Amino acid sequence: MYNKGTIIPGLAIFVLFVTFPLWFNAFSTASTVPKPELPPGGEKECVASSAEMRASHMVLLNEWRDGVLRDGKRESVTVDGKKYRKGLQMACMQCHTSKEKFCDTCHEYASVDPYCWDCHLTPEVAAIKKETL
Repeated sequence: MYNKGTIIPGLAIFVLFVTFPLWFNAFSTASTVPKPELPPGGEKECVASSAEMRASHMVLLNEWRDGVLRDGKRESVTVDGKKYRKGLQMACMQCHTSKEKFCDTCHEYASVDPYCWDCHLTPEVAAIKKETL
């Protein structure tokens, strides 16, 4: 009780410090969640629903990669009577033809740098290589 002069300012600074994230978010302009460009037909013709793909597409791609490369399981995935070959280029990029308009919009927003493109070709580069062969 004898240190009133330091306790009250100390508590005020503590409260400001603890509530800073709330004040910062209330007055800052956060960026909006991106809307990637969907192919014609949207989620009706994908291997999973849009919500499931947003939440866990990386898990699906890792499972496909492990199954194909490590276990040799190259069978196709059938969804609603349509067959999809397992693979980023053979399944996903057949519909989602623009890496910049589809993949990069969300990956840049989330500050994620996936290593998919270390081995896989974007559809644009694949088309150029196909023309030169």
